Amino acid sequence: MSEVSPTRRILAIANQKGGVGKTTTAINLATALALSGQRVLLIDLDPQGNASTGLGIDRRRRGAGTYRMLVEGQDAIGLIQPTAVERLHIIPSDPDLAGAEVELVGMDRREYRLRDAIQTPGPYDFIIIDCPPSLSLLTLNGLVAATAVLVPLQCEFFALEGISQLVHTIDLVKRGLNPRLVLQGIVLTMFDRRNNLSDLVAADARSFFGDRVYETVIPRNIRISEAPSHGQPVLIYDKNSAGALAYTKLAAEMLQRQRAIAA
Repeated sequence: MSEVSPTRRILAIANQKGGVGKTTTAINLATALALSGQRVLLIDLDPQGNASTGLGIDRRRRGAGTYRMLVEGQDAIGLIQPTAVERLHIIPSDPDLAGAEVELVGMDRREYRLRDAIQTPGPYDFIIIDCPPSLSLLTLNGLVAATAVLVPLQCEFFALEGISQLVHTIDLVKRGLNPRLVLQGIVLTMFDRRNNLSDLVAADARSFFGDRVYETVIPRNIRISEAPSHGQPVLIYDKNSAGALAYTKLAAEMLQRQRAIAA
């Protein structure tokens, strides 16, 4: 596992607002990419550990994870676990991660701990980082390690107000800590076609951010909500559901955009 993919994409999925579908997007986008043939590593950087749970990694058997990697400097390769999805692996969130913020403050290169840890974590095409729902030192580590940021934007009233702060933070990180960082895109989540508000939020987002907003939208879908309680991505839980089809389409659009940039 020492080979490094020359085309690797390190994608931080971030939004300081909770309940926007961030972890759901991390789980299901990672799964969709893996099912399309990409080799994917998901890093659960959220102390809540929902991405780990959603991929069937029970809290009682997680063992060492992102806390050991960030705070204790344990080798990332030794922390990688398989999932039930072929070509998708995870470094889970371990229980001690909640205390990492305090411990990281006094450490050297505290903003670079994750970046340093994943220099050679295996032959992955994508590393996806599920950041906490806050602009914290853990999120900062995710942004410094990443090459791009994907922002899930909930189709609700206050959604656009919160995203401006995150975009400002991304700009600061780019200028001061990680010049390669780009805002790859914004994905509209919890879209309800029966609700005019969803259309208004989508229109405002596209007006402000232009083509950085993905054409694919993630609908409100009961199967997406049910899947985590079974420890499965929605693409495994119900591959024909509207939610599963949307994440499959999102992964295809992301790969298409990536090929267009590389061309």
